[in-house]
Amino acid sequence: MKLAAGPIHSHSDRLRKQSWCSLKRTKTTSRKPGLFIVFPSSKTYFPHFNTSEGSDQVKAHGKKVADALTNAASHLDDLPGALSTLSDLHAHKLRVDPVNFKFLSHCLLVTLASHHPGDFTPAMHASLDKFFASVSTVLTSKYR
Repeated sequence: MKLAAGPIHSHSDRLRKQSWCSLKRTKTTSRKPGLFIVFPSSKTYFPHFNTSEGSDQVKAHGKKVADALTNAASHLDDLPGALSTLSDLHAHKLRVDPVNFKFLSHCLLVTLASHHPGDFTPAMHASLDKFFASVSTVLTSKYR
């Protein structure tokens, strides 16, 4: 299954991969669990987490998310294959409401823009927004 995003080796796809990978390498100084603050309903899926600022559990889960996005950026030609296990987990076991992927995408864009204002060009914004939307689409594909 290929997403209807055009040829995988397009300039846009190269920019998406380059944008995510270069931004991911830079550690942000923020330790705030942004998603849980801005969208408190997302805490529903983490009742066992300490969601306070600087929480080791939130940082560990954030690392998992970043690693999954890095894996996705490395497999733009087969996102469904690269994210199949995560899609199954979120749809069938965790039963995460799909809107939470949009919330997370929004938080990631805001965080990246605030930490990399000089690098966060309109082209990079559009590219990352498309990348996060593609990942969200794949992660929610098994809900149907």
